[in-house]
Amino acid sequence: MSLRKFSLGIAICSLSLLALGCATGCMNAPGKPGTGDETVRPEQVSDFATLYGQNCAACHGNQGKNGAAISLANPVYLAVAGEANLQRVISSGVTGTMMPGYAKSAGGMLTDAQIAILAQGMIKTWGNPAALNGQTPPAYAATAPGDATRGQKTFIASCARCHGEDGAGIGDKKNPGSLVDPAYLALISDQGLRSIVIAGRPEQGMPDWRTQMTGAGAHALSDQEITDVVAWLASHRVTTPGQPYQQHP
Repeated sequence: MSLRKFSLGIAICSLSLLALGCATGCMNAPGKPGTGDETVRPEQVSDFATLYGQNCAACHGNQGKNGAAISLANPVYLAVAGEANLQRVISSGVTGTMMPGYAKSAGGMLTDAQIAILAQGMIKTWGNPAALNGQTPPAYAATAPGDATRGQKTFIASCARCHGEDGAGIGDKKNPGSLVDPAYLALISDQGLRSIVIAGRPEQGMPDWRTQMTGAGAHALSDQEITDVVAWLASHRVTTPGQPYQQHP
């Protein structure tokens, strides 16, 4: 092979390597979109399951129940609360509880459209149009003041068989613990208590407002009776739950 042909071959190889390097470099250039799936910005997520899993499941349970907070996979609760209340609570949160506001206007990360997707998705996924069986439920929120003295009597008549007459539980592992524990009451709002009394907790065997009472004189709890029961439970709240500070002279 002549020196000229050898040099020409070297030049061709060099140009080929240079072209390959340029092509590879351009493909991996900083800022150039990759060939894989494009990452969706948080405000662009529009899938109910994803939004729920990222924002709600930790407290309300992966399937809307068996979480630390109120069960959302409860058709009666969803029928009583309705879409508008669900959106409001998701947007603004609940003052004095662990429920934060998720709307951007409240310091959260969700858009109004995403909040609407969550509320509508809960009703579509877990709701049941026949849940109320044609009956008119008590109002979602209290419309009058409650009376704790009357509430105690109603509690004994309708709740004591599972929670004990004093609300502290009956020592049975199959039944829930104390409802008058200051630490518990510090974590739940009056509205949360009311929602549970109205809608029950079916995953734990707790009936809704229609079947709380048993025996002679049994009837569905009225709006006022529920308000009174909540007032009696709330009367057990203390200023500093879990902090028994000593009083010094």
